[in-house]
Amino acid sequence: MKDLDFKDYFSQSAEGYAIYRPSYLIDLVNKLADLCPSQNLALDCGCGTGQLSVLLAERFKEVVATDASAAQILKAQKQERVIYRTALAEDSGLSDESVDLITVAQAVHWLNLDMFYQEVERIAKPNAILALITYGVLHVEGSVDPLIQEFYYDTIGDYWPAERKHVEDGYSSLPFPFPEVIVPTINMHAFWNLDELMGYLNTWSAVKEFEKVHHFNPVNQFRTKLLSEWGDPNLKKNITWPLSIRAGKIKAR
Repeated sequence: MKDLDFKDYFSQSAEGYAIYRPSYLIDLVNKLADLCPSQNLALDCGCGTGQLSVLLAERFKEVVATDASAAQILKAQKQERVIYRTALAEDSGLSDESVDLITVAQAVHWLNLDMFYQEVERIAKPNAILALITYGVLHVEGSVDPLIQEFYYDTIGDYWPAERKHVEDGYSSLPFPFPEVIVPTINMHAFWNLDELMGYLNTWSAVKEFEKVHHFNPVNQFRTKLLSEWGDPNLKKNITWPLSIRAGKIKAR
């Protein structure tokens, strides 16, 4: 395995990721699959607990899903055509020119891009697709949303890792050395009650870092503040995440 430092912000949150992270859309998978030379093998790098991996299996004969965190892999969703492995994205272990689609969802900003792109060139079939996928800051319907934005940018804003800025700009500032393919904009949605939203906020790395510094969880305090605007905590509200996709064709012919 290649010698790389792995910034592990996620192993301690593996169970929360499995329960509270939003789901991707089959529409996204269909759009990407239709761009690929065939639908035999997809590689989902930085797969976490498999939210995207299991959807890829709807269109691909086989999906290899890798994550550097063994704890995330242990909590991953099971699916017959998905093979989970603890591995770095920069060192997939797959054969040369074997992969039709390579996805990295909400994770490419943690990678050594030079080494990752070398690995992509090695394993991609001619005309295979690489898709870097990220969802930005959530929005909640109604009067709750300004409080959400204040919590994200002001309360815990200073505790986000520096790499988070790439999520906020939809990966537009990352180097991308492949001919780009336009994928239509898609938004992700969920309908959550108050405690489901709190569970999601508790998966944020900035919340964990805030708690380390101040010795209390800011989400607990925030829940009390949010409750007056939310109303009945069992009421489900529409949550939206803007989804950004940078896709490119590898070894274009």
